[in-house]
Amino acid sequence: MYKHLKHGEILKQWREEAEDRITPAVRRIERRVEMHQWRLLEAYREAGVSEQHLASSTGYGYDDMGRETLEKIVARIFGAEQALFRPQLISGTHAITSCLFGVLRPGDELLYITGAPYDTLETVIGKGKDGSGSLADYDISYQAVPLTPDGQVNWEAVEKTAGPRTRCIAIQRSRGYSDRASFSVKEIRDMVHSVRRICPDAVVFVDNCYGEFVEDEEPTHVGADLIAGSLIKNPGGGLAKSGGYIAGKKEWVERASSRLFAPGILAEGGATHGYMRDFYQGFFLAPHVVGEALKGALFSAAILEMAGFETTPRYNDPRTDIIQLIRLEKPEWLVAFCQGIQAASPVDAHVCPEPSPMPGYKDPVIMAAGTFVQGASIELSADGPLRPPYLAYMQGGLTASHVKIGVLTALDRMLDYGSKS
Repeated sequence: MYKHLKHGEILKQWREEAEDRITPAVRRIERRVEMHQWRLLEAYREAGVSEQHLASSTGYGYDDMGRETLEKIVARIFGAEQALFRPQLISGTHAITSCLFGVLRPGDELLYITGAPYDTLETVIGKGKDGSGSLADYDISYQAVPLTPDGQVNWEAVEKTAGPRTRCIAIQRSRGYSDRASFSVKEIRDMVHSVRRICPDAVVFVDNCYGEFVEDEEPTHVGADLIAGSLIKNPGGGLAKSGGYIAGKKEWVERASSRLFAPGILAEGGATHGYMRDFYQGFFLAPHVVGEALKGALFSAAILEMAGFETTPRYNDPRTDIIQLIRLEKPEWLVAFCQGIQAASPVDAHVCPEPSPMPGYKDPVIMAAGTFVQGASIELSADGPLRPPYLAYMQGGLTASHVKIGVLTALDRMLDYGSKS
């Protein structure tokens, strides 16, 4: 493969050294994958999954045995009382929105304790009664407590901010487009304990996007009332073509079901059409695919550090999600990195991404995503805003080999602008 790279010799040396460095961490990932795979196999066997469960329903979707069985498996694996695993949820944002509207009522308050959430939730939360159907339209207030300078929850500020109207306390597990570290499940456990002390009646919701199967447990194992995420990220295993999930305590999953479908229908309806085989197989494959993405992230962190760039997490740091952040420091390096990832994609490799304006962002953003499923973050992609310190956010990879090839291709382009090492 190196004959296709202009800087093949130095990249070959870096690759070999990077692979040696990450070997212990790769073994830890493989052990965790096997643990999750055993749990899934045990759950599938005990549920008696057979060919008839892979068939799909039409119309109202009542009495869909395959859907009901799969959701029991998902609830068991995530340590939840109940779960939804549905094609009707079009994204992680949609799943989160269903949870928030399910839990909150007029006069309630939503409090994010991990800083402001993803940009996509800004219009869901709303800034005033503008008729858009946002939370603000329903007289639901919102506050976000900024993290401390060292990236931790500011508990003093949380205690001052929370009040009798605080009905839902939200936690975003992943860093998103921020520079702070993602929160581990252990940190979320500690957050839940502190929240119970400050607001014992509040519902604890966790945006679990990008984190599924990365650690031994999920936030619902450690006390979260409700979690949500996207099926074109980790839990779909690269096979789900769309969808989202919600899991947690029965009361709150049913509230979210009422919002998603209709009061009274709850989770009883919702045809699955042709999705069930992909959902069953994708969820079963998810630990392996997440493991491949993590191995690719380890390699990326190691080789980019050797090239002189700062990465977070570092190759030997514990991980709680599949996102890899790289400080590239120059706009041309950020552009070259994303163009290299795109050039090494199986879909649209001929497309050359350029920075462009995007709604909700002050600076142009460059995005690379040559994926089989549109917007699938479990497939290899990279993006970042063109502003100092020129951060690239890379995630996913159905195989570790593809991630390695993508990063080597990106580095080959970046070396045209000179090496930092």
